[in-house]
Amino acid sequence: MAGGATKYRHLSRNSAHRQALLRNLVSSLLSHESITTTWHKAKEAQRLAEKLITLGKKNSNASRVRAQQILFTPFRHMDRLFGELRTRYADRPGGYTRVLRIEPENHHHDQAASAILELVDGPRDMRFAMTAKTLVRERAAIVDADAASAAGAGAGAGKDDGYHGAGRGIRDITARNVVKVTRFRRNGEEELEKEVKRLEALDRSLRKQQKKGAEKDEGANIGWDEATAEGERQGWERYDQYSKEQRKRRKLGYKIRELEEKEAERRRLRKE
Repeated sequence: MAGGATKYRHLSRNSAHRQALLRNLVSSLLSHESITTTWHKAKEAQRLAEKLITLGKKNSNASRVRAQQILFTPFRHMDRLFGELRTRYADRPGGYTRVLRIEPENHHHDQAASAILELVDGPRDMRFAMTAKTLVRERAAIVDADAASAAGAGAGAGKDDGYHGAGRGIRDITARNVVKVTRFRRNGEEELEKEVKRLEALDRSLRKQQKKGAEKDEGANIGWDEATAEGERQGWERYDQYSKEQRKRRKLGYKIRELEEKEAERRRLRKE
């Protein structure tokens, strides 16, 4: 893993602890397809995971022995490494994992930079899911633009909004992402289209629910008069006043308790 002039992150650990940490992360990655950890641990674990999958693609006795030495629980992961993953990445020349930066997970302590380490072309491939969502959004925008043009309301038809034109395609960056996520994935285009259709159906269902909720709220607001609104406003004002009084009482209680503790400390020092 490390030696000679090779540069690597020590991760504030000695060699044995560092290797155990990375082996544990890689074993979890093979189990769950995606793990969340700090950015620096993810980058170091990525190097080991790439080497491990390369061993799985070689599928020799020597590579099996080396993989058993790396994995914490080889009896759980050997069959998957030399079976499913070897088949998945048979045509991919490299880049079996991906590191995605996210907001710090540890909000209450060190605020360390966090990241997601994932296996590409798998069921939890985040870029694949994000590309599918982008296609759903852009196709919906194209349909809306076509409808607006047909209705004669296409005031912005001549604007350059990042699309190739109403009804003529998607953005260039989205097209490049589609190529990235489907290039080495088996039946990639079919899988992507299936995911897009699933998300479109989910989006239609959510829109229906929102529409029903809006109609229900509109019906509930019938008969809403100024007296009711005034009563609700006064109720909120009373609640705010009560909350302020409660906060004042708590602060006063904290001060009294602090003074009592100081007085008790003085008495104890005098006795000593």
